[in-house]
Amino acid sequence: MDKQALRDYCITKIGAEETLPFDTVTLVFKVMGKMFALLSLDIPDDQPARINLKCDPAWAEILRSTYPAVIPGYHMDKRHWITVICDGSIPDKEIKLMIDESYALVVKKLPRAAREELQRLENA
Repeated sequence: MDKQALRDYCITKIGAEETLPFDTVTLVFKVMGKMFALLSLDIPDDQPARINLKCDPAWAEILRSTYPAVIPGYHMDKRHWITVICDGSIPDKEIKLMIDESYALVVKKLPRAAREELQRLENA
């Protein structure tokens, strides 16, 4: 997956918004104000895209041992975040599942009212 494909997939999540809160080269995807993905825009086009995703610590260990292209989250809490290097060694379907899991982890921790609002958005 390239940067555009990653961006296009992240923004399809219910309630997702994209922001640039840190600088002009780190696109941050949030749901109800909480981060679920960070995409580096300053990676040259001839290099693989990189995306940071929230991840259950036990699952993060499994992913890192399974895929050399999954590393501890760059500039993030290394226990709860992973960086996925989209170099073609991980199927796009698997990367989408990682994004889905990141989104779901964040949604699960939202206050009930926020989760109910997302449910209303999904049903609209």
